Amino acid sequence: MTLEELRSKALFQNTIDTWIMLCEEKKADWYLPEDYKKFIAHLFQSGLKLQKFPLCIKETGGMYQRGKDKTQFAETLAQSTDPNAAAYTIRLSDSTINIIRQFNTVTIT
Repeated sequence: MTLEELRSKALFQNTIDTWIMLCEEKKADWYLPEDYKKFIAHLFQSGLKLQKFPLCIKETGGMYQRGKDKTQFAETLAQSTDPNAAAYTIRLSDSTINIIRQFNTVTIT
C-alpha cells in the first residue's frame, strides 16, 4: 500500500501506520523502534504539526508485514519516555507526504 492509498482511507492517520506504509513503499524494515524515533524527529524538524494520538495498543492490529507484530512494536514504543517514541496524528496532505518521503530510510539501521 502507498501513502496515497492510506490517505484514501482517512485524511488523518497515526504516525505508526504512516511509518509502516513509508517503509513498505521503500522496502525497508519498519520494526525497529529507534528508526521510528528518527522518523518522528524528521517530521518535527520539518515543522509538521503533530498531535499526540491516544493509541490503544490492543487496537493497533496483530501480525503484519513479514509476520511482525505491530502490537508488540507499539508496546515497545509505549515504554519509552522519549517524545519521538509516541504516536501522533498526522494530516496526509500532498505536502506532508512529500516531507514524509524525504526521510531517508537507507540511513536507518
